[in-house]
Amino acid sequence: MSHPITATTATGAPARSHGDTPLLQIRDLDVAFTTANGTVPAVRGANLTVYPGQTVAIVGESGSGKSTTAHAIIDLLPGTGKVTGGSIVFDGQDITHTGRREMVAIRGKQIGLVPQDPMSNLNPVWKIGYQVKEALKANGIATGSAADARVAELLAEAGLPDAERRAKQYPHEFSGGMRQRALIAIGLAARPKLLIADEPTSALDVTVQRTILDHLQGLTEELGTAVLFITHDLGLAAERAEHLVVMYRGQVVESGPARQILSAPRHPYTQRLVASAPSLASRRIQSAKERGLESAELLATTHGDGISPTRDVVVEVEHLTKVFTLRGGRPGSAKDFKAVDDVSFSIKRGTTMALVGESGSGKSTVANVVLNLLEPTSGTVRFDGTDLAGLGAKELFAFRRRVQPIFQNPYGSLDPMYSIFRTIEEPLRTHRIGDRRSREKKVRELLDMVALPQTTMRRYPNELSGGQRQRIAIARALALEPEVIVCDEAVSALDVLVQAQILTLLNDLQAELGLSYLFITHDLAVVRQIADEVCVMRSGRVVEAATTDEVFDDPREAYTRELLAAIPGAHLEVFGTPGEGLSA
Repeated sequence: MSHPITATTATGAPARSHGDTPLLQIRDLDVAFTTANGTVPAVRGANLTVYPGQTVAIVGESGSGKSTTAHAIIDLLPGTGKVTGGSIVFDGQDITHTGRREMVAIRGKQIGLVPQDPMSNLNPVWKIGYQVKEALKANGIATGSAADARVAELLAEAGLPDAERRAKQYPHEFSGGMRQRALIAIGLAARPKLLIADEPTSALDVTVQRTILDHLQGLTEELGTAVLFITHDLGLAAERAEHLVVMYRGQVVESGPARQILSAPRHPYTQRLVASAPSLASRRIQSAKERGLESAELLATTHGDGISPTRDVVVEVEHLTKVFTLRGGRPGSAKDFKAVDDVSFSIKRGTTMALVGESGSGKSTVANVVLNLLEPTSGTVRFDGTDLAGLGAKELFAFRRRVQPIFQNPYGSLDPMYSIFRTIEEPLRTHRIGDRRSREKKVRELLDMVALPQTTMRRYPNELSGGQRQRIAIARALALEPEVIVCDEAVSALDVLVQAQILTLLNDLQAELGLSYLFITHDLAVVRQIADEVCVMRSGRVVEAATTDEVFDDPREAYTRELLAAIPGAHLEVFGTPGEGLSA
């Protein structure tokens, strides 16, 4: 792999200069797992080079081998995983088959790791400070009172305010972003030469993600630490790394400077990634609009520039408030929490309204009230002019048929004991629609509609990928031919390529069936593509409501501007159609 002499990131910023001797060299790496059916190759012939102080990103979908490659470097392959070929050279030393004692000495001290899920990688029964202190003791950095003082310094360095007090708290007392900062403190505790960041912000809101990555970048630049950044989001990778390595089905299919890969992707898979990543598509749409052009990637019914006044209102929410009572530690110490505070909006027939905000902003609570799964404390929700509060059992049953949900987690929203046929057929059976033969015909039609083979109906959820499961959830929602579908973070758990497929599918179904969507998301990049109107929520209130164009072109609120700036790839110099290029 050639190393660029004057590298730049895709934002056009100059990259850090590096020496000529690689810090990490992976050559022809093969990794395999042993199963009951034989050996399964996970990584085949991978090549990768990281120079001192350089940031390199490995990009690819789930199952592409990117995390397996990273874990092979520090001999942390799960289960039966083994390096079966090739070499890993770190700092001039071949560590491919290094003994356990030698690898323990390298791990943490010379190669740090920030793992993916902060909740499952912090011990829930140990205080945060103790866990950072363990890293210091294990690497022989400090013990006793010196370690206590260093713990506070490391946590403060990682961006945690009031670090001494925070060190005495448990993981459950931290937010997701704070937990991730604690893991960064642990990863950098021994001042390693290389830090492996494995999807370090995939579970976080975009604003928290940006803050964490900005801080991590500043910290590693200050320390001169090289970073191997693993992500499925090409926009995020191009924004943060100088060099990109694209993996597909266990192989490195393309490698080069971020700017070069975005402007002229050579491999078909990379071309699909560039075309599909919502963060990049959002940036291209904005760039095209700025130049007075219309983008073919805009999926919204009205192209986001306003809604025809002739469309009638199908859902109307007025002054909605929802208060929950939170139990206190002692009897009588309960207090009220206002999750939704005076929210009003309407959805016009055949269009998409997006509710956008960070975790805890109240958007999912609004969705549950619209679905009549929660009773509002005050305010009204009207569907087709009828107040939901006045519905009797029979009317409510009829309402369920006309408004259906698609939930966030495709793994948790399907019953693992039900076949796909039974899953999709269940609402038809519940509402006593047709006989078995007609229901089977309907299930086949629904599978065709979501572009899945009819043979899928005899399979079970555990036999399907995340994208396939979400298509099944969409087919189930469509079974009763509803007028409104509430999509609660319907694509957030999916890889970018699958996200793009599901968004296109939802758009096609809307055009074909005249559906109206209430689209709940924290990702404004997705909103740019699919929504006609947007309500931005913060702390239970709507802080901005406008057409999608107005929100993106002229946001009124500072919070909305902050959300827009935090979209991965928001500052990339991408424009036009996928692959058209970057500005010079």
